Formats: sequence, C-alpha cells, structure tokens
Amino acid sequence: MKINIDAPPDEESARAIASALANHLGQEVDLVVNDESVASAGGEKYGDPVITDREQQLRDEIEQILSGGPERGHEKINELGKLFVRDRLDRIFDEISYEDGTFARHSAGDELPADGLITGVGKIHGRQVFFAAHDYTVKAGSLGQMGVEKEIRLAERAVEAGAPILRLIDSTGARLNLDEREEGDTHMDRYRGGKMFYNQCIHSGQVPQIGVLYGPDIAGSAYTPVFCDYLIMVEEIAGMAIASPRVVEAVTGEQTTMQELGGPRVHARESGSADLVVSDEAAAAESVRDLLGYLPQRHNAELPTRPPAKPAVNPKGLDTEIPDDPDEAYDVNNVIERLVDENSWFELKPEFAPELVTGLGRIDGRPVGFVANQPAAKSGAIFPDSAEKGAGFVWSCDAFGIPLVYLCDTPGFMVGSAVEKQGVLQKGRKFIYATSNAQVPQLCVITRKAYGAGIYAMAGPSFGPDATLALPSAEVAVMGPDAAVNALFAEQMEEMDAEERAEFVEMMRAEYDKQIDIRAQASKMQVDELLPAGDLRDQLGARLETLQNKRRTDRDRYHGTVLF
Repeated sequence: MKINIDAPPDEESARAIASALANHLGQEVDLVVNDESVASAGGEKYGDPVITDREQQLRDEIEQILSGGPERGHEKINELGKLFVRDRLDRIFDEISYEDGTFARHSAGDELPADGLITGVGKIHGRQVFFAAHDYTVKAGSLGQMGVEKEIRLAERAVEAGAPILRLIDSTGARLNLDEREEGDTHMDRYRGGKMFYNQCIHSGQVPQIGVLYGPDIAGSAYTPVFCDYLIMVEEIAGMAIASPRVVEAVTGEQTTMQELGGPRVHARESGSADLVVSDEAAAAESVRDLLGYLPQRHNAELPTRPPAKPAVNPKGLDTEIPDDPDEAYDVNNVIERLVDENSWFELKPEFAPELVTGLGRIDGRPVGFVANQPAAKSGAIFPDSAEKGAGFVWSCDAFGIPLVYLCDTPGFMVGSAVEKQGVLQKGRKFIYATSNAQVPQLCVITRKAYGAGIYAMAGPSFGPDATLALPSAEVAVMGPDAAVNALFAEQMEEMDAEERAEFVEMMRAEYDKQIDIRAQASKMQVDELLPAGDLRDQLGARLETLQNKRRTDRDRYHGTVLF
C-alpha cells in the first residue's frame, strides 16, 4: 500500500511511521513524498522483532545446550558410526513441537547439557508422539538424576495425553561417577530410576511404547528396551545384557563379546527380545515411522487407516499356493502377500521361531495382525518358542485393538522329551490363553492341516473366533491319517505281512479321510463357511468391516493367572 504525506520527515521518523502503519494494517507499506518513496516496511503483523540483551543471552545458552556434549563426545560417536541424537530425531520426526528440561543440570556447566537425555513431543505423519532420547556425547548417554526425572515426567504426561512414547536408547546405564552436586544414586529411591521401569509396566497397553536401541545397554537399564511393546535394534552397534562381558567373565569365567552375549542376532534369533533388526539408523527411522502407522494413539483410539490398495499378487490365485499333499512345504508369506494391501506387510520377529509367522498388514486400508503357521519351517509345528511368540503377539494386538487373522496349517504342538524340557505345555498354554482372552475381532482360516491342540492356539471354533473359515484344502482332525491309523491299529498290524499291512493302511486311511472331509464337517457347521481360496481376501475384508465396532466384555475377576 502506498501512503502519501505532504511534508518529508527525517529518515528515522519515516522508518518509524512506515513500520507502525505496516504493523497496524498487516501489510506492506510504502511511504511516499512527492511521488518519491522515503521509507517502506514489510507486511508482517509485528515487523522486525526486538531482542533484548537478556533474551539473547538465554538464546545463546540454549544454542550451546542443543549442541550436545563436549568435543570428545562428538568424536566418540563419529568413531562408532553413530548419528548425533538431534540428527537422529530429525530423521524420525517431521517436526519437533517442543522439549522439556533443556536446562537440566545446567549448573554443571558444559559437561552435562540437558543431563544427557532429551525429552519432548514431535509429530510423525501429523500425529503427536512423545520421545525420550539419550545423548551419547554426554557421558556416553548415562542416566543422571535429572535425566531420570525427565523420563518419568515424559511417560506420565504421554499417558495423560493419550499418545505413543518413542524411546531412542543409547545409554551405558546409571551414571556412576557422581560428584558433590548429585548426591545418591539414580535407581533405588521411590521417585528415581526404579520409577521409570514401574511406569513402563503400568503404562503397558495404555499407549504404544516403541524402543530403538542404538548401543550396548547393560545391567538394570537394559530393562528399558525389553519393557517396550516393540523393540528395534540397529545391527553392529546395538546390544543388551544383564551384565557386561567383563562382569560375566569375573562371575562365571566365560569369555565373550558384547555381540556374542547380547547383540542383535542373539535377541532376534535366540531370545526373541528384538522385534526387528535393521541395518543402519536410516532403516531404524523408516521402521519406526512404518510401525507407528499400524498403531493407535492410545489403547481405545481408532486405528490409523490408509487408502485401500490391491494386493501385490492376485488374490484369486491363492489356491495355487497351497499344495495338494498335506505334507508338502510352502511359504505362508506367499499366502499373506495375496491377502494384504500391497507394500503393507510388516513382519515382526521374523528370525525368532520361524515356524510361526507374526506381523501387521492392511486389508482395505485397515490394520490387521496375522498369526500364521509356516509349513516351510519345521512343517509349521508349534514349539515352545513359537508358542511364546504367538502369545505375545496376540496379547499386544488385543491391547491396541488390532483385529487378528489366524492362518492355520499345523500338525499341532511338537512332541518329544526335548520340547517337554523346554516347557512346551507351560508355554503352549500361554498361546492358547492369549487366543482365548483376546477380544478384538478374530478370524480363523484353516488353510490346510489343523491337527490336535494346534487348532486351539490358532483360534479354532471352540475358542471364540468371530468366524472359522475353511478352504477346500482344509483338514481338521485330532491327528494326521498316518498317525491315527498307527495309533488305532498298531497291534493288529504287527500280525500282518508287508503286503497285507500296506493294503490295510490304505483302506483305513480312506475311511479316515471320509471322517475328516471338510465338506462333511461344513455340513455339520463345524466351520462357519467353506469358501474358494480365491474369495478369502474379499471375505476377510467384508467380515472385518462388519466387526469393526465389536464390543469388549468385562469379566468378573482381577486378571487371569497366566503371565506373558
């Protein structure tokens, strides 16, 4: 806007008049005398800000704190191939909304900026997410009293706000080299370190808790990652154990390394503590963002949806994936690929107990949890580890309202002295218990074998699924034909010669096959629906849409006695 004035003011007055008018009008102002511009001011509502010396001093202090620990700390993360924590946050979050406790331990000078732990709130795909992130440049990310205080406040506020918690864990544990400014330790007092783990426990199932481990985490602090609902470990640099290799050797005499003791491969393949192992920090950031896309803000919030997409492979060809021979192996991932929206399959614990596949996908844009026997690994039999894996996954999906689809093709629970010693019954009951108590929509699909108690864990008809669907290849029985004939007629067959025995077995198998014919079972309503394999994707989508408002039932008890 041009504003003409009659008398030319001095230069300083002209600028003041233009600025005042621009602020008042909220637009650019050009002050003109005799058609000549003498001053102009921008159109911002408030014009150029005035920063006092006092404010500038504070801003300079904040900038120094945000730069992290001393130079030697930055040199250390460069040697280890790690990102500075703020660069790590920038990879994961679209924006950081705010932080708390920036000046924690400020009296300690430049050695302990933010007390080595950054806490705050950011946004991922427009969703608020609370975060706690260790700064390894500050005494190797060790936990001090104010860091613990920040973590406790963050978790409690996240639950009150109803938003997920992301923990970026890169810490050597409690800070032991205390000085006169920090009396006592960080883990025993009522409102200190132990409170962090207590909060993680009582907050479990209230809001999603995602952990990413970027370094070795030893002793009590290693419970932080394992108490998260989902744990991602970064290859080569991450690790966790109840004691360091040096302590292990001192106590037991065993010589080991951190990677051998508690590296990503140990926890991905042996302990099952890691849900995902990723190659680097970029993959970790991408995995966090992807995983969050399946989880609600809090336990009773709506699930995030995406526009529906067709599967990567034609669902109408599903029957070609399932062999006619009930003993022939195939990869159940190929079945899942024909059921879920393209690029939506997110497998969890892929290397642990691979005879059972667990993961998240989408059908018509809606998140769904899959529990699937894997015939390509140990014939899909359920072992102690896979029972525990299935139980934990089912319980997590139920906690966050994620519907479950079971793909059943199993000869049942594994037998033998080895698995009995490993607790196949004790761990198997966890799987069955979780399936029985889960109240999210549950759909059981019998793709092929459903023998013995395996169908119990896989949400068979007696275990409260919202529907039991069967494909033409399905076989539901106490045991397989060969085992059944042998169990029933072993003594009788001992008296036969080889030719007689072969003829007898063939005849008895034919009789047994009549008893377990899926069409006969469907006629007795032992399954809800027998359907062509090519219709399964559409059936699942329609049923899940129908069940999206399924109610939960309160049971008259405190809780069950089976723990996970």
